[in-house]
Amino acid sequence: MSAYFAVVPAAGIGTRFGGNQAKQYAILDGQPVIAHSLQRLLDLDEISHIALVLAAHDEQAALVSAVQNARVSRVAGGAERMDSVLAGLLSLKQARDEDWVLVHDVARPLLRPNDVRELINACAQDDVGGLLAHDVRDTMKQSRANSADLRVEATVPRAGLMHALTPQLFRYGLLCDALLAARADGVVVTDESAAIERLGHRPRLVLGALDNIKITYADDLALAAFYLSAQRAQGICS
Repeated sequence: MSAYFAVVPAAGIGTRFGGNQAKQYAILDGQPVIAHSLQRLLDLDEISHIALVLAAHDEQAALVSAVQNARVSRVAGGAERMDSVLAGLLSLKQARDEDWVLVHDVARPLLRPNDVRELINACAQDDVGGLLAHDVRDTMKQSRANSADLRVEATVPRAGLMHALTPQLFRYGLLCDALLAARADGVVVTDESAAIERLGHRPRLVLGALDNIKITYADDLALAAFYLSAQRAQGICS
């Protein structure tokens, strides 16, 4: 029977968030974001172990109670997200190629347990794996990258477009191979699905909740607080 592990990349500094501290240590409802994100995973009995990947100079994680849980180990991260995820994977010495790994953004503190179970169930018999996602609802405009003069270059049809969320769930051996291949080719991938896609695979998309937001900018915290309150009212979390 396959086991389930999790990798949580938390080595980034979040330059778009602003301020003097990494966004994972911003306070949401009295606790740092990282505490919420880890606890959502710890509440899932299916996950046997979590590799938390931190910046080498990180001294704040040790002060977070969820980090002290016996199911959590701390790992030094790398320059890019993919390097940190790979470091987390390679630290899971007990994982076998056929086991499953959930990779979850530390800045997504509102993950719903039922969404994770839906993802696990949908991928249980899948040869590749998959990820949580939700459909694009707004009209999408494309601009010229890195241009100071932002103008519309094209309107992108939204039919079939999806927002990629996390967790993303893949077999341990396949994900290691995919990330190692990307690194060898000098390609920086921004999520695990992209690495898997480079090998010619088509990951499964599983619809996730809209409130599984990623804290990117400082004003995202107010929205996260609103969603957290709504989740508590619905009995989704304590």
